[in-house]
Amino acid sequence: MSNPATVDPCCRRLTWQELDLAALKQLIALARDEDLAGWGLSRPPDKATDVSAALLPAAHPGSASLVARSDMVVCGLQLLPLIAEVYRFGVEYNSRKSDGQTAAKGDILGRLHGPAQQILQMERVALNFAQMLSGVATETRRYVDALGDSPTRLLDTRKTLPGYRMLQKYAVACGGGWNHRLGLFDRVMLKDNHLAATGSAGGDRLREAVLRAREAQPKLLVEVEVDHIEQIEPVVEAGAHIIMLDNFDNAALSEAVTLINGRARTEASGGITIERLPSMAALGLDYISTGATVHQSRWQDIGLDWD
Repeated sequence: MSNPATVDPCCRRLTWQELDLAALKQLIALARDEDLAGWGLSRPPDKATDVSAALLPAAHPGSASLVARSDMVVCGLQLLPLIAEVYRFGVEYNSRKSDGQTAAKGDILGRLHGPAQQILQMERVALNFAQMLSGVATETRRYVDALGDSPTRLLDTRKTLPGYRMLQKYAVACGGGWNHRLGLFDRVMLKDNHLAATGSAGGDRLREAVLRAREAQPKLLVEVEVDHIEQIEPVVEAGAHIIMLDNFDNAALSEAVTLINGRARTEASGGITIERLPSMAALGLDYISTGATVHQSRWQDIGLDWD
């Protein structure tokens, strides 16, 4: 195992400061317009409004708490002030918990103060973001915990909800996981279909494909997916930075790690389950990647309790 340093060029943890606030506000505005104006319908309503909250007196003050209904890793609370800003409401949010922290059932995550009518309008959108992202962070923590004290790092994938990728990858980071490439732009990754499309799945053709990738993008990492042991040597000889071992069983993974012998980073992918992770912890892998922390996560139950 090549023992990746704290600053590892092959993976990262997205921070809130790296997210584009303007893009997040656009996403929030879309969610608001779905709720108030029927965005997405071919025949939206004539007027954007909350017909239920409109029954309340406009100036009636309100105060409510976001409460964890179960144990979880919280994420998405940083969005609350942005949501209030996008709605242009006089609502204030005071946080009790920060993204990445654990919360026990019954814990207050934060409090909203302002006109009751306006809190009620933004309630569902705020909870949707927080429940979904807390679900990803909580599921990620379960996978990380299953690896125990192994130095192998758990990575995410590009299997994210369109439009929500950076938020979901941020949630993975909040849960203790690590981010693989963010998109098609930041790493050369020769997967099985790339190699099959060019007839470069083995031997000299495979070696040449990796060399061409390194020459074409000298400033980017080059990762290559292999699905059998015989592909490893030409990939290593061509100087790939990372070798993704796809759908290898544990015995084959151990053999591959020994063969690579630190000449490239090793990543196991495919067939990764939380039940399997403890048996993989001591194989000497640099990384294990899975999309399950996102696409198999379950929303966490967060309630808005009125004072």
